[in-house]
Amino acid sequence: MTTPTPLLSPIASPSPTPLPTPDLPPFLAEFWRDVQADFIKDDRWLWLLKGLGTTLEITLFATLLGLAIGLALALVKVTQYNGGKVGPLGWIADLYLTVIRGTPSVVQLLIIYFVIFGSVDVPKVLVAVIAFGINSGAYMAEIIRGGILSIDKGQMEASRSLGLDYAASMRTVVIPQATKNVLPAMGNEFITLLKETAIAGYIAVEDLTKAGDLIRAQTYDAFLPLIVVAAIYLAIVMVLTSLLKRVEARLRRSDHR
Repeated sequence: MTTPTPLLSPIASPSPTPLPTPDLPPFLAEFWRDVQADFIKDDRWLWLLKGLGTTLEITLFATLLGLAIGLALALVKVTQYNGGKVGPLGWIADLYLTVIRGTPSVVQLLIIYFVIFGSVDVPKVLVAVIAFGINSGAYMAEIIRGGILSIDKGQMEASRSLGLDYAASMRTVVIPQATKNVLPAMGNEFITLLKETAIAGYIAVEDLTKAGDLIRAQTYDAFLPLIVVAAIYLAIVMVLTSLLKRVEARLRRSDHR
């Protein structure tokens, strides 16, 4: 069985002079040699850097797409809940939520790549953004819908009594208050989406996980490359979690004023 050619080509460079091994205890010296062999040789650490950039790019744009889809679906569901007429949009939203939340994201990714865009030359990163954005949109819709419904109905009634129509009341009164309530849940969805993008390698997207797997294929060492990839994901999630806690604390303080 032949070894597949890596998608990420190492940066062409003259044969580097081996880095001197520091005077370390034996187990640390061995670890340093493994780091040299796996990452420093042929500048393979650049594969991880490029893959990290791709992962963050997919996550950011998929979140924005999911937010747009989720907001539209949430407004349809809330209008339907309040007795408004939404026509066929109601059952389309129900079908969308049922299908997307009821099927694995990796299957959705493969369907979009091999079926929907199978005969079209579309960048793989764009396909991943669309697939993950569509998937995230279903969960964003439920988060936003719950946030809107958590606002007291008196807010809507008060705005309507001031002469605002339904759309203006939602836009200027209800949604701004709901946004405050759903920000923590949306932050958690962003973190979840970041980790879900690890399956983008199924369509040969050169993301962080794929970069680690290619290093493993080149070095025949599975432990260090995959542990480093896991550590990078963990570090990003810890930073995002810390930021999310700060946002929640600030929101709590503002509620008590």
